[in-house]
Amino acid sequence: MARGQMAGTAGFCGQRPGSGRRLDLEAAAMKRPAAEKKRPASVDLRDLAECVEQFRGKIIVLLGDFVADEFRYGHISGVSREAPVLILKHRETQLVPGGGANAANNLATLGAKVLPITVVGEDAPGEALFQYFRQKGVSTGGILRAKGRATPTKTRFLAGWAHTVAQQVLRFDYEPQAPLPEAIRYKIQQKLSANLRGADALAISDYGFGVATPELIRKITGKLKKSVPITLDARYNLHRYAKSGVTSATPNEAELEAEHHTTIGSDAAELARAGGATLSTMKLQALLVTRGRHGAALFELGGGVTHIPIHGCDQAVDVTGAGDTVLAAYTLALAGGASPLAAAHIANIAGGLVVMKRGTATVSGQELLDAIRGEISGTAS
Repeated sequence: MARGQMAGTAGFCGQRPGSGRRLDLEAAAMKRPAAEKKRPASVDLRDLAECVEQFRGKIIVLLGDFVADEFRYGHISGVSREAPVLILKHRETQLVPGGGANAANNLATLGAKVLPITVVGEDAPGEALFQYFRQKGVSTGGILRAKGRATPTKTRFLAGWAHTVAQQVLRFDYEPQAPLPEAIRYKIQQKLSANLRGADALAISDYGFGVATPELIRKITGKLKKSVPITLDARYNLHRYAKSGVTSATPNEAELEAEHHTTIGSDAAELARAGGATLSTMKLQALLVTRGRHGAALFELGGGVTHIPIHGCDQAVDVTGAGDTVLAAYTLALAGGASPLAAAHIANIAGGLVVMKRGTATVSGQELLDAIRGEISGTAS
């Protein structure tokens, strides 16, 4: 089935009409000005499982800002006499991939052959990230080292008593203070061009630290010899990537609100307006907006908006890095030939799984398959 085909009764990665359980939704077709017209849309769970089974071995280039997520855990021993603050006795420190590094980690855990293109500093967090991916078997040839540059690091302090769940009480951010040198920018472009040859998709994770830029994407996409999905998760200024060659974007609702200086909440009309305007302005094929406990909304070129309910419990344990998981699963599904609707459902399930884990976490391909198969068997019983 061709990428981008609208999903109604059709399959996705392998059509089997009438097979498996379907998730039936209400889809609203959008016109300007926003007027909603409902039409049925559904996905076949067995087709989603088949899509996930095809993740393994897909070559995904990940261009983005690597961030070190540091978690410092302490036992509360009292209140300071110097100031009204807790005294914590250090218990342990964990450092895990965050930002674009978390997206790369999720891609690898889902089964992809991920080729990260990024920059880290010649410091302890940068070395830790480099060694993490080397030991995981991920290519490190595109992880550049910049002398004198700090690796973006988010240090979270978590406090708790014995037999209680530690709560985050403070976050301290270390960020590079200068733009990337031109020599490093040139190396990024060269690495990106070389790694895209033979790739099944390009995922962009822009956390605002300068590795990914709209100008770079425009240069690269103009030279591509074959069309591949190009997905984007941009923390700031999504609109800067308009007409850059990006085919899909995965903002959360807060990021979409910031783009349009509005508040969406439960206002379906405002969601339709903001999402439709972003899709049109950026010249995207699809826009997947994650909405927390409200699930997700998928906007498609010429196809309106489909509202996807949340997967699992609406009481998230920890949303840290959930957007990175969504980007990874969505990109991998598109790389395997899934329609945007099928890819959105897979990403929504992955996001629902990862928010039930503490800290910056990943979802494996097997976990995703188990969740989908659980839905299938649950209906049959």
